[in-house]
Amino acid sequence: MDWHFRSRSHQCNDCETAFVDEQPYRTILFQGFESLERRDICPDCWDKIYKTEPGKIEGYISHWQGIYEMPPPPPPEAIQKDNAETLLKKMIEQNNPEHTEACFILAVMLERKRVIKNKDQVRQENGKRMLIYEHAKNGDVLTILDPALKLDELGDVQAKVSELLEHGLNPSDGESKPIVTVTDES
Repeated sequence: MDWHFRSRSHQCNDCETAFVDEQPYRTILFQGFESLERRDICPDCWDKIYKTEPGKIEGYISHWQGIYEMPPPPPPEAIQKDNAETLLKKMIEQNNPEHTEACFILAVMLERKRVIKNKDQVRQENGKRMLIYEHAKNGDVLTILDPALKLDELGDVQAKVSELLEHGLNPSDGESKPIVTVTDES
């Protein structure tokens, strides 16, 4: 016999009324056409249909009572992809050299989330490394300067990025030299 996991329903299998948190329900386990089947029943349907003879379902094996518990919401991502992507785009638009490290960290985070893909890296004439990324969905090309962060600098930069993600970015004053560029390939 093949064993399969049968999850609890979020609604009555007879009347299709959604279960609410801490609501009692009954489960009937029976042999279906090819495998074990589970039927979760609300109290009203149980009383009307099954209470006097729960074993009348063909292939009946067992039944029991349970208390429905709402599934917990999924945990929030440590880094919201949309927030990180939006912040990186804003930093690119501002073109402020003070954000070079934060841009680099955000790019690495988005690369790990597979939002952007590293396509190449080139050395500039001054010896600095430029990373070339492509947005996985829209094909935009981003070039990010590698700030050559040292291990002891990472904590401060990560704290700065966390604060920027939480509180947003203030507009920069004045013109700055380019640190990143975006090219729309569409």
